[in-house]
Amino acid sequence: MFKLLKFIYGRRVIAIALLSIVLISLVGYIIYLEISPVYPKRDLVGVIRIEGYIEEPSVLRRYVDVINQAISNDSIKAVVIIIDSGGGYADYIEQIYLDLMMLKERKPLVASIISALSGGYYIAVAASYIFAHPTSMVGNVGLKASIPPILIPSEIYIETGAYKWTGFSSLLFPFNLSRALDNFLSAIEKNRGNKLKIPRDHLKRALIYLGIEALELGLIDEIGSFQNAVEKAAKMANLARYDVVEIKPKTMQESTFQSEFSGYPLTNITMLTMDILNILHPPPAIHYIYLPPEAIISSSHSTSPAEFNSTISTSEGNVIVDISHGNKVSWWVLDKLIFELAKMNASVSFAYSWSDLYSKLEKASALIVASPTKPYSTEEVNTIEKYVREGGLLFLFFDPSWEYIGMEGLKYEILTPINSLAIRFGLSFAKGYLYNEKECFGIYRNIYVRKFGNHTLTWNLNSLVFFTATGIHPVHKGIAWTSNETYSSVAERADEYAVIIAVKKGSGTVIAIGDLTFLMEPYCYVEDNYKLIINIASLMANVSIQIPGKEGGVVKEEITKPDLPVGTEKIFKEWIDGKEYVFRWIKISRREIIIERENQTTHYYLTEDDALERWVSDGRECIYEKPIPELPYPLTRGKSWSHKTNFTLIIEGTRYLGEIIERSYVNSFENIIAEDGKTYFCAKIEYSREEIILINENVMEISLTGNYWISSEAGTVKQDFIIRYYINNSLVGLERYVNILVSIKK
Repeated sequence: MFKLLKFIYGRRVIAIALLSIVLISLVGYIIYLEISPVYPKRDLVGVIRIEGYIEEPSVLRRYVDVINQAISNDSIKAVVIIIDSGGGYADYIEQIYLDLMMLKERKPLVASIISALSGGYYIAVAASYIFAHPTSMVGNVGLKASIPPILIPSEIYIETGAYKWTGFSSLLFPFNLSRALDNFLSAIEKNRGNKLKIPRDHLKRALIYLGIEALELGLIDEIGSFQNAVEKAAKMANLARYDVVEIKPKTMQESTFQSEFSGYPLTNITMLTMDILNILHPPPAIHYIYLPPEAIISSSHSTSPAEFNSTISTSEGNVIVDISHGNKVSWWVLDKLIFELAKMNASVSFAYSWSDLYSKLEKASALIVASPTKPYSTEEVNTIEKYVREGGLLFLFFDPSWEYIGMEGLKYEILTPINSLAIRFGLSFAKGYLYNEKECFGIYRNIYVRKFGNHTLTWNLNSLVFFTATGIHPVHKGIAWTSNETYSSVAERADEYAVIIAVKKGSGTVIAIGDLTFLMEPYCYVEDNYKLIINIASLMANVSIQIPGKEGGVVKEEITKPDLPVGTEKIFKEWIDGKEYVFRWIKISRREIIIERENQTTHYYLTEDDALERWVSDGRECIYEKPIPELPYPLTRGKSWSHKTNFTLIIEGTRYLGEIIERSYVNSFENIIAEDGKTYFCAKIEYSREEIILINENVMEISLTGNYWISSEAGTVKQDFIIRYYINNSLVGLERYVNILVSIKK
């Protein structure tokens, strides 16, 4: 099916922009009454108990077994599932849910909830009718996951691809989680239907509701007991006389969990931690599960980037990094910043003790204090303040992620160490973390920052992504803010939070930034994060930032419509998941453009006003109901546009209907160097496109996100996209697509 999807779309994903002019578990126990092989004369209401966590294959097999018995035993006319579970491993929860959906197609299925959290509620929504007690705990809709590990390659154990060991990209993993969450939410919406009174964005907050609240929100149908559930199931099956039996698996299987962790009491919910889950299901792994907050704190965590302790020489350097206060920072975190500083002839040294830092501070152009876990003494604060007053540059970084706090920071109440220094300069880092449920990078904690003040540090920035960041007080001294739809996890209110602050103290400057993750690969390559790193390095190295200009003047930030006469030919190099190809773009007439690849030629046909009305390629034709208009020249910073239309796709005479939605936004202006060495001044355009089409009862979807660069001289100069392929809402393929102009001949 994926091959069919790739055949349908081929490599035309770049077509529009390329035109330039168009674009048990803790099972304390499960079930222990087996149905007699001699069926009773009366009809039966079967009972299935789902209890504890569902994290092991043996537990899954038990539930699959009893559900199969319920389906295949003709004496069982209806089924009640008793749920007292906090969920479990995503694959296992989904299998149980799908098996119960099959059971529901054959027999009435009613749920009786004691507690149904996360995956436990995922299972519950398979039932046609749901009972709960007034104080039953229901909800916590969402998932937890362990991110793919950092690969340290071996020369002995070799692999055939960059993600063969990890399975996922660390940067894209949050988007995989979003898809999994969408499946969960879709299951709730599908099964609860019009009964559901709570919107999707509220469900995503993962709140826990008491049974009486869950009833008001439409998450359950009725307050009632197990006996009520049995009576309801019997009534739905039209049973006048019946017996109630519990179903147990035919064979009891040993629990890996019990053998691995036999020293723990199986009924203790707090004993299950992320560390234990990582043993049962090594990262990357996804769980529809509820765990108490201490399950994270009690986890030992694998080595974090902050714990790659520096081995860089402590010789003199322009920039000093303090690690004498248990600072959760290392060369691993600062690698790209160090690289940019080196390009500016600035060196970096790490201070392992206060005496070491004190001896170097006088000659330092900048001091970095990042996520300390021990407070600074009054004497130490006085020394640093004197350094700043006399013209020094102090950078304060804090990240509220556990990896940058640890047990040491927790002993000093997390914020005390960094604020013991920050408050001397009239600022402080806020409690908790920031999140945005409406606009985020993959998950709610990865927030966009798009409001900037006039400061050297924020020059040329249009959009940043911070990964679990905190706000900084006072807001009016900020130079970068979140949108007003961003929430604080502690304040629980939306506001414009300052995440970068700059203050003057004497002759010096203090910069405070509420995130550290943005400094590291691959996170530093998202949006304008790397530009911020360059700006930071420039400040630290005392290098002035040059604004692009021509002969001393400033370039006008505007791209006019390219003049590409008939006969214009452009050569491009393209890379698809690292494989290199070459193709030609040719304007063969006023209203026709062709793109020639080695095994494929595509013709694009335009209207009189240069809108794309259809394309034809190797037995396929696509006709747009509303032609896709050309770009709205002139392109200026902040301009945005969108287009939505239906289309007809014809494949070897068979017609299929589809829909396309595209959105574009002029993010910034940049100089792009083509493969022939020529520099083009371009508008950088953020672009997203969704194409959906129904083929052979399967819903095909292509999701494309990324950027392309347009110049007035040559049209499209560069493109960089991530392309995701879906079939029936399941991700079946992902590609990284990049192309760049080699040459143009008019």
